[in-house]
Amino acid sequence: MTPRLSAIWVYLETTPLLGLTATLLAYVFAYRIYERAHFNPLANPVAIAVAALVTLLALTGTPYKTYFEGAQFVHFLLGPATVALAIPLYDQRAKLAKLALPLLLGLSAGVATAIASAVGIAWALGASRETLLSLAPKSVTMPIAMGIAEKIGGLPSLTAVLVMFTGITGAIIARPLLNALRIQAHPTRGFAVGLAAHGIGTARAFQVSEEMGAFAGLAMGMTGLATAVIAPWLAPWLISLLR
Repeated sequence: MTPRLSAIWVYLETTPLLGLTATLLAYVFAYRIYERAHFNPLANPVAIAVAALVTLLALTGTPYKTYFEGAQFVHFLLGPATVALAIPLYDQRAKLAKLALPLLLGLSAGVATAIASAVGIAWALGASRETLLSLAPKSVTMPIAMGIAEKIGGLPSLTAVLVMFTGITGAIIARPLLNALRIQAHPTRGFAVGLAAHGIGTARAFQVSEEMGAFAGLAMGMTGLATAVIAPWLAPWLISLLR
């Protein structure tokens, strides 16, 4: 970094808008790449934006706390954005009523499988108890997942990273996997993506159709609630059983 650019960066670093500006510019940059890749899931804009921000903070030596002073404004908007998912969901209320039982059965199976598979695979690879407990809520949206991890004895910071990777991975592999399984119905595809890949998967579902996004949003919310109830007893029980 040249002396002039370094001086400009030192000035910007002291302003709370640094994190906000960097976050928005990183996402715009990432989304441009996503568009040029013809919306290929491998060019997921969240993954690219996160990589760009981590690189920027590492190269400039900017503490995460300084960055978050501005980024917290975007963080705050996650709440209203999540609540706004109720609007497309309301538009699909007739279909929801017809599919209530299959959705509840799918939710129960999906949540139990997400917890059991994560804990089981990590245990087989020799992960510690703390890591196993941190993995249990990895398919839930980040604020809920971190709260669950803290409650059951996991590491919230590790859970946050695992949640992000789960969402990105789910958004990338969902379409080819569901196509391979010949599942074409948008309600089913949306619910599966929202259950397995929380907010990132839901965002991807809305890019396909409002119907798919509505069911993904429903799954994201219900998965968070169900995991908060199930994980505190299922994860420790599985770990004690495996050990």
